[in-house]
Amino acid sequence: MAEKEKIVVQTSVKDESLIEIRRRQIVSGAVNLFKEKGFHRATTREIAKAAGFSIGTLYEYIRTKEDVLYLLCDYIYDQVKQQLAEITSETGTVEELKEAIKQYFHLIDRMVDEFTIMYQETKSLSKEAMHYVFDKELEMVHLFEKIIKNTSLPENQLLTEKEIFLAANHIVVQGQAWAFRKWAFRKRYTIEDYINDQTKLFLSGIFHLHENR
Repeated sequence: MAEKEKIVVQTSVKDESLIEIRRRQIVSGAVNLFKEKGFHRATTREIAKAAGFSIGTLYEYIRTKEDVLYLLCDYIYDQVKQQLAEITSETGTVEELKEAIKQYFHLIDRMVDEFTIMYQETKSLSKEAMHYVFDKELEMVHLFEKIIKNTSLPENQLLTEKEIFLAANHIVVQGQAWAFRKWAFRKRYTIEDYINDQTKLFLSGIFHLHENR
């Protein structure tokens, strides 16, 4: 699956490193603002203030409020990709799969607001932008598909393509559930407890799947 080409957010600034810094400030400020007021009620002037610069400066880096959600979507995916890229898959051990799950869940724990806002506000996007978010979601799933495919399992426990796709979706969704339902989970779970139990249930499902075929 090829990566979806990024939607280009127009800018009048030429310095790529400065663009990255300023847009990270915009995303960070907007996340706090959207959490407080919601996407529709927040104004671009308020986003500029939350990011720490003038409305004129803001418009040097984005053109519309929707652009901020594009940037947030790209930032989340890039963080997931970077986190998982640090995990070797050369030996294909179950321990590597467990480490990938752990790193992904920890990333969500650090970015609860970002994940929650992105999915809450997807409905505010245009149809094109909404498909872009969904495609990025599938790219996250694809990262785990590759890790699962590289995991060495006994021959009688090998997964079909459909099962691998479902398993990868399970990891992505259960990780996101920590963001959406942390209010309920935190009464009984630390993030480490959540990771341990989710991983145990996930691996148990994979290793016993063949018994029900």
